[in-house]
Amino acid sequence: MTKLIIILLSAVFINNYVLSRFLGICPFLGVSKKLDSAVGMSLAVIFVMMLATAATYPIQYYLLTPNGLGYLQTIVFILVIAALVQLVEIVLKKYIPSLHKSLGVYLPLITTNCAVLGVTILNITESYTFLEAMVNSLGSGLGFFLAMVMFSGVRSKIEGADIPESFKGLPVTLVAASITSLSFLGFGGVIENMFA
Repeated sequence: MTKLIIILLSAVFINNYVLSRFLGICPFLGVSKKLDSAVGMSLAVIFVMMLATAATYPIQYYLLTPNGLGYLQTIVFILVIAALVQLVEIVLKKYIPSLHKSLGVYLPLITTNCAVLGVTILNITESYTFLEAMVNSLGSGLGFFLAMVMFSGVRSKIEGADIPESFKGLPVTLVAASITSLSFLGFGGVIENMFA
């Protein structure tokens, strides 16, 4: 049980896919302008990460590895993730059309979101059990959610700030993202020491 808690908290705070591993930067920068879009995108990513892990883990261990097809891992995982994203898009379009519209082009980008692919591949690389992989996926999704919501708040403050003309837009956004990322360095070693 302690190991699962460490995996969960580490995925959220220490090994945050956006702020520490720098995966999933496209939606992080693109969808974080508005809080409701950031929350909607994050929930969709959490859902896809969990489903992708639940689908790719057995494919890896019961199909690819036993048949010597491990070299197809990335291609197969991308196809599975693409199918899951299409499922999420269909569900959102039917049941939550306002969120579907606000996410716009970024929803299909979950297919190529390297955070989703990264979590599925790193679950295999880290040799997690199925339960550990699911906990890591949940923690990674929650970390993505935390990063998106935090950065949405930062960007809302930037919108009202008096910024020099040459620094407006992407430059100030990237500096704010780097400072947000630095704030997570303080968690390094804390989680492991809590349970030592």
